[in-house]
Amino acid sequence: MIETYAYARAGLLGNPSDGYFGKTISLLVKNFRARVLLYPSARLVIRPSKADTPIFENLQDLYSTTRWRGYYGGIRIIQALVVRFIDYCREVNFPLEDRNFTLEYESSIPLRLGLGGSSAIITAALRALCQYFEVEIPKPVQANLVLETETKELGVPAGHQDRVIQVYEGLVYMDFARELMETRGYGNYENLDPGLLPNIYVAYRTSLSEGTEIFHSSVRERWRRGDPEVVEAMRTWAGYAQEGREALLRRDGDTLAGLIDANFDLRAQLYHISDGNLRMIRVAREVGATSNFAGSGGAIVGTYRDERMYESLAGAMKEIGVAVIKPRVT
Repeated sequence: MIETYAYARAGLLGNPSDGYFGKTISLLVKNFRARVLLYPSARLVIRPSKADTPIFENLQDLYSTTRWRGYYGGIRIIQALVVRFIDYCREVNFPLEDRNFTLEYESSIPLRLGLGGSSAIITAALRALCQYFEVEIPKPVQANLVLETETKELGVPAGHQDRVIQVYEGLVYMDFARELMETRGYGNYENLDPGLLPNIYVAYRTSLSEGTEIFHSSVRERWRRGDPEVVEAMRTWAGYAQEGREALLRRDGDTLAGLIDANFDLRAQLYHISDGNLRMIRVAREVGATSNFAGSGGAIVGTYRDERMYESLAGAMKEIGVAVIKPRVT
């Protein structure tokens, strides 16, 4: 039996420039994980998990569960991954043995909160497939396959950042420069020492998800048209990540703190952000912590000064239905 894992993640700086040839810094959140079991069987079977089971106690249970975890479980994304995995092996002329298997999965990653839940399931499943069929795939290509499972196979818009951090793990600085992405298909990914991080927290909603941010006047379309405001914002976010890397290396917590807040403040100028998400940001800052989106809404990440501030943060967040954790990066 093969057992593999992949973990939640939080984007610290540079979001959302990863989809626009920018730069980002992300960290793994090993407090939550996706787990995959794969073993030989007579037929090829993808077993449903709780998220795939359409059985509910009553109408309210159906409503609440759907609003929290969405309309889809993990079977479709695993099936899409297997298709993409087969295509990749054909592209590189690696013949796959005719060996059936059963694949089971489960995940403790809170869903629809921008913590990389779907991509973690795909990453864990890809690791299991590689072990089972004895396929060695370079890490940057693994990240691309996870991304393509969602974008090419399922038509879900997504960026590279989540998949890179979940494949590389730890703390990663990513440079998605256009010349790199268009010539070889992936950027420069640098593992940084997680010990460089100051006190970091992640906070996420425990009540029903309000959904993620929505584009204001279609940011992607404006970027494609060369809208100066959007193009400059993407350049600025990329600069925040680059400055953040330098601040981490010299252990400059004050500069890093300012960049984290600035990252979100610029985002709020371009995107419409829900009241619930704005409230999390405000509550964190009211107790003195910094705050930025960990993904696209539903969870935030930031720094805090000391244990007293952390306790104040946790207490204030609890009052608005938000949990706070100290992320385990390694």
